[in-house]
Amino acid sequence: MKDYSIFSDEEILGMINAGDNQAMDYLFRRYKPLVEKKSHSYFISGGGRDDLMQEGMIGLFKAIRDFEAEKNIAFFPFADLCITRQIITAVKRSARKKHGPLNNYISLNKPAFEEEESDEDLLDYVPSNRIEDPEDLIIGQEELLRIKEELLSKLSELEKQVLHLHLSGINYKEVAEILDRPVKSVDNALQRIKKKTEEVVNAL
Repeated sequence: MKDYSIFSDEEILGMINAGDNQAMDYLFRRYKPLVEKKSHSYFISGGGRDDLMQEGMIGLFKAIRDFEAEKNIAFFPFADLCITRQIITAVKRSARKKHGPLNNYISLNKPAFEEEESDEDLLDYVPSNRIEDPEDLIIGQEELLRIKEELLSKLSELEKQVLHLHLSGINYKEVAEILDRPVKSVDNALQRIKKKTEEVVNAL
């Protein structure tokens, strides 16, 4: 097995860009202490330390995704900035309570479920005969709010975390890495979320 500890961040990023998944796993482990340190510097209303860790890992993922070596900057300060920004954004969002507590935040209009390339969302589960005219469209929006509230009440903490990360545009493997869960566990959680969504819609 390759000893990634002898390589610089930038060298590991090159391996990641070449498709080395183990290099990605290693970089997540290397930066986890930094994410933990950052998460202990903030408090989030309606959430806990795990929520901030999750946000920090999302920030790290974005740093890995967006880093451009040709700009001749080191990865560490870029990752530090991305992690901090992601955590602060989550804290501000929670403080404003624009979308409620962090663990209750989902969007009905972003891709969810099935393959990561899917454009499927909760709107797809609302029967089309309910939104055929303007009056029904208004009623449909009210139904969507009820669907959201009812669905959240039925999801486990793991399912909420998986859905939040997946709706953030992170694929199965990265979600599994961030949550330290097997990919199969993430896939199963998404399938349960889809089934629960269908059940909630059909019960209306």
